Amino acid sequence: MKIGILSDTHGYLDEKVFRYFDACDEIWHAGDIGTIEVVEQLKAFKPLRAVCGNIDGKDIRVNYPSDQHFLCEGLEVWITHIGGKPPQYTPSIIETLKKSIPHIFVCGHSHILRVMHDPKHQPLLYLNPGAAGKYGFHKIRTLLRFEMKEKVISNMQAIELGARG
Repeated sequence: MKIGILSDTHGYLDEKVFRYFDACDEIWHAGDIGTIEVVEQLKAFKPLRAVCGNIDGKDIRVNYPSDQHFLCEGLEVWITHIGGKPPQYTPSIIETLKKSIPHIFVCGHSHILRVMHDPKHQPLLYLNPGAAGKYGFHKIRTLLRFEMKEKVISNMQAIELGARG
């Protein structure tokens, strides 16, 4: 299974996303989608799993919750928008991690691309695709793409879409 991850589009969807995610089986959006048009474009292109972010309105929140928990290729996945980062997670994330640790934890919000294992919460792999949109303090718009097969993650790629402006 090939996965493409993006976050913080803030209503802007670069056409390059379709080229980079063309071979993907699913797209995961980690919140701050911005407009229902972005959702519709992504859903028309590939199966979409998404969560709402702090800027998303009712039109997005009604169909996309703040958290998604699911199994993919035998791995437990948790997608949320505001999660912090290892080891400085938000308080609600810490409480949930005390009860259950996913294999893959995806969040956005920071606009900072980061991929790392959390040594305190094994086997958690932390993924933040950075920001794919034009709004925010980031200088480069980014995505993540990787493969999953039978509980193995491979071919992790950080993709630069270009300058924010």
